[in-house]
Amino acid sequence: MGRAKDIIVKPISAKDANRIVKSLHYSGKVVNNSQIHLGVFLDGKCGGALQFGPSLDKRKLIGLVEGTKWNEFIELNRMALADWLPRNGESRAIACAMRFIRNQYPWIKWAVSFADGCQCGDGTIYRASGFVLTGIKVNDQIWESPIGEITTRLVATDTRRPERGRLLSRMSMTAQGNKDAAAQKREVISRVTATKGGHVLETGGASMKAFKAAGWKPRAGFQLRYIYFLDPTARERLTVPIIPFSEIDRRGAGMYRGKSRVRSADSGTPGNQPGGGGASPTRTLSSDSRDGTEGTQGTKG
Repeated sequence: MGRAKDIIVKPISAKDANRIVKSLHYSGKVVNNSQIHLGVFLDGKCGGALQFGPSLDKRKLIGLVEGTKWNEFIELNRMALADWLPRNGESRAIACAMRFIRNQYPWIKWAVSFADGCQCGDGTIYRASGFVLTGIKVNDQIWESPIGEITTRLVATDTRRPERGRLLSRMSMTAQGNKDAAAQKREVISRVTATKGGHVLETGGASMKAFKAAGWKPRAGFQLRYIYFLDPTARERLTVPIIPFSEIDRRGAGMYRGKSRVRSADSGTPGNQPGGGGASPTRTLSSDSRDGTEGTQGTKG
């Protein structure tokens, strides 16, 4: 593992974690309901952060493992690491983070995370870190505007891909009762449907139709779902099949930085689960199954 074994993962403030994620993560965004914030350090220098919190729609995911209580699973919302960290630094950071959660929040039985092949990759790090693959689906959550819709702000903040249109999540496009989302809809739709934009917005449920009419389309790519078993016995209660990593290549779902590749890296990596590291908790999570997180929301991307 080389210098990766010298990496230390420990709690940091939400403010610091958010700043790190915004500067290093490909989306430039944080998930607002993250509850556990861990910094990744080497030689006393912080080189990244991991953030965990309740899944956006827990009801859709809780059934993946039979008998799971409301507070017994968590989602890895964001992992953002600097390029200067050593080889295997990602898997070391995940191992330390999982050890931390296992020690500090023993009622959490499993963790879920999603690899966004549309903008990033197909989950190579998850496979190397002991996650199992439980879902592969064609993307329908990340939408892209026509090329002509790219804005000055986007060019300034994403110079790596200036040729692409603006990217938004389906959730932000259809959010109800959110003033920022409503303003965003008006800005986008009015450019193409200036005379109809206001009427369409008033219909609420028709908002996706308006985006489609304006030329928006789902970004080409795949979304992959991975699960890590903090409690090994939870694996016995998995209600969906574990998908062989080779299926990623068979379905043409291998992605790297949003682009398809012939063979996904480490697609044959076995799903063992390493450990290591640990620290004190960053925020109290209730061991009561009524943990009060049912209504929280964030943005996953």
